[in-house]
Amino acid sequence: MKKIKKIHFIFDETKKNMKLRNFLLKKNRNYPPKSSNVIVVGGGDGFMLQTLKKYKKFNKPFYGINTGTFGFLMNRYKNINIKKNISEAKLVSISPLEMRATTKSGKVFSAIAINEISLLRQSRQTASLQIICDNRILIKKLISDGVLVCTPAGSTAYNLSVHGPILSLNSKKLAITPISPFRPRRWKGKVINSASKIFIKNLNINKRPISAVADNIEVRNIRNIKISINNNLKFTLLYDKNNSLNKKIKLEQLKNQIR
Repeated sequence: MKKIKKIHFIFDETKKNMKLRNFLLKKNRNYPPKSSNVIVVGGGDGFMLQTLKKYKKFNKPFYGINTGTFGFLMNRYKNINIKKNISEAKLVSISPLEMRATTKSGKVFSAIAINEISLLRQSRQTASLQIICDNRILIKKLISDGVLVCTPAGSTAYNLSVHGPILSLNSKKLAITPISPFRPRRWKGKVINSASKIFIKNLNINKRPISAVADNIEVRNIRNIKISINNNLKFTLLYDKNNSLNKKIKLEQLKNQIR
């Protein structure tokens, strides 16, 4: 990046973050997001996802400092010049998933997701779902705890936890991964082109209610949902030279092969 002059800082409200906030703001002025060159986010992946959506209207790059657990979207904190770190960072551009979910009552909700969109059972009974991809039936009837659709950036998050594939950042693919499938039991999901249009229908809305979750936004009692990549919307993330998102994904792929 070009030389950084103006930074907007935002921190998750934890004790650890308050120490980081006090340290950084002693040395740096906190500019308004609109007039800043970059937005620095202190926290974990969950807080970064919230911040990306909240501040997307400013069209600024985001530099994360990890004070959470894994921090896949973040950088390790280094007690050196923050402006120098940012100016030397590499840019990664990510387009999010977008969902249009129709509820049992007919209301339509839209939301975006950087990591994944999940459909999850709301009750003790399994979900009964039909999955259509580009107007072709992919699964006529999936009985499971749910299903998720993830981006390459999100393929090492919830998707990996339910044994989904890890996607390379430049693969131009999405993964559809079942969550605890009961029938068909051996269906492992499918990797599809990122230009695909996905339609998922609840086959038994009265007896088997489901919710849709776009990262951290939940809509309950879903009748059906449309999912696709929104290429008109892009988020720019900044990574330290030896800490790129692509490198993190490749390391996870290697770990997965060793297991």
